Amino acid sequence: MHQNSLSAFILPRHAGRLAATFLLGATMLLASVTTGAQEPVDPKAAPNDFVQAVANNTLEAVQRDEAAKQGDLGRINQLVDELILPYVNFERTTQLAAGQHWRQASPQQREALVEAFRSTLIKTYSGALANVDQVSRINIQPFRGDPNANDVVVRSLITQSNGPAVSVDYRLERTPEGWKVYDLNIENIWLIENYRKQFNLQIRKTGIDGLIEALNQNNLQ
Repeated sequence: MHQNSLSAFILPRHAGRLAATFLLGATMLLASVTTGAQEPVDPKAAPNDFVQAVANNTLEAVQRDEAAKQGDLGRINQLVDELILPYVNFERTTQLAAGQHWRQASPQQREALVEAFRSTLIKTYSGALANVDQVSRINIQPFRGDPNANDVVVRSLITQSNGPAVSVDYRLERTPEGWKVYDLNIENIWLIENYRKQFNLQIRKTGIDGLIEALNQNNLQ
């Protein structure tokens, strides 16, 4: 069994605030079935409109779900499986984080790595929803890109009564189904870039299988 330390698989600074915003950023992709009356969400709308509509719906859902707010991992996994996956491209996120090593991985290794990384992200930030209070807001900033492009960045500012405001950028890709999120920038730390460095170090030491094993071991702790 490979010796490893998974403490590195955490965003390196502002850990508490980053934890409080990553999962909030991800869970802004909850669909309308979690609550009653909500505004329609069109994944093919303008990028800012899409993000704003989903953000409004999600905050209402999160503020009502006591189990998720308490960091209930089972509940969070349920929400992710049912509602977030259609709006997030975990495979592309994992592919970009693995970098050049992705091409060397077998289909089985790729599938295992995507699942392990997804579980790691959920586990790492499972406590984030506890920081979402009744006055939390996601304020979408003016769009600066080309709305007709296939890859865009939507900027936002998350405000909460229990902490300072945090800037979060969402990188979206246009797909046949509409926009999907595949990367986050939290206070100038891009998630993929941060994990790419850590993945590269682990893979050079223990290979793809070693990285998968390290992630899975961390997920069991």
